[in-house]
Amino acid sequence: MNRHIAMIALVVSASSLAFYGTVRPVRASVPLPVIAQAGVPTLAPILKKITPAVISVAIKGHVADGAKKREIRSTGSGVVFDASQGLIITNNHVIEHAEEITVTLADGSNLPAKRIGGDADTDIAVIKIEADNLTAISMGDSDRLEVGDFVLAIGNPLQLGQTVTSGIVSGLRRNNVGIEQYEDFIQTDAAIYPGNSGGALVNLNGDLVGINTAFVGASNTNPGVGFAIPINMARNVADQILEFGEIRRGSLGITIDDATPSVFHELKMSVSTVAAPVGAVIVKVDGGSTGARAGLKSGDVVTDVGNAAIRDSADLRNRMALLRVGEVAELSVMRDGKPVSIRATIAADHEQHGRSK
Repeated sequence: MNRHIAMIALVVSASSLAFYGTVRPVRASVPLPVIAQAGVPTLAPILKKITPAVISVAIKGHVADGAKKREIRSTGSGVVFDASQGLIITNNHVIEHAEEITVTLADGSNLPAKRIGGDADTDIAVIKIEADNLTAISMGDSDRLEVGDFVLAIGNPLQLGQTVTSGIVSGLRRNNVGIEQYEDFIQTDAAIYPGNSGGALVNLNGDLVGINTAFVGASNTNPGVGFAIPINMARNVADQILEFGEIRRGSLGITIDDATPSVFHELKMSVSTVAAPVGAVIVKVDGGSTGARAGLKSGDVVTDVGNAAIRDSADLRNRMALLRVGEVAELSVMRDGKPVSIRATIAADHEQHGRSK
């Protein structure tokens, strides 16, 4: 798979734009609905509200290069989500090697930034700046997105400065891209380029619905397919970073797999007794684990966590990864063709026995 992280090294200059091909206008796959202003169709009123909250992030640092360390300089993007505290959400890969972080606001001012923390498994990080009169973006609800919704991608691609592209949501809950440990991506045809990492994916209300992260399949004539981390996932991770300085993931002490006929056959179960066309099947429950104490059994098919429907094992894994240690998980399972409700407390991994999810 042709994979690109949407950040860019500072060594990229006008002369190296040839690597990316001739610069061409990027168009949405379908016409965008517009706001009429003085008789002219435009999205400018929405963008005036959003763009002050989207910033550029530049880092200096070192990475291992054989026996030596090599200096790197790179750029990405970020989004102000708490103006009073100067808090910015971005991608972890944008700042993971940073020894020095500089933020450039939409008005062109440069400010030093402090790393608060990051999570490599979801690729979310939080940084902080000291500044007055910042503008924070309005938070949306990524769980309410639908394929076909119009979106705008805003960031700092190719060192061209703040740039806006448009498109639609072309896919949801993509968890097989192979980029992150925990994937639940929004797929979009709004063009995402190197340097867009950590930037904003917004709906036409001006609400933040995703953090732009990567693109695949790009060529000189095709911007490829873009992926963004849903803001509900990103904000959950950011909140834990702010509270603990890290992500405190727990587990139930269970091993899971997709609810497929082959898995049911291995478990010596009849598909007709499952009565769940989708979900994640529990293939093992560790003895003494919180899952075992809650009553979970091998062969249970998890169909819901809280109010969220579960499609497959990757979906359940993502949902469980966002639950905190000590939190109670409300699980709906199918057992022998009948629905069962389970309440299980998330425990730290070291409190479980054996392999777990």
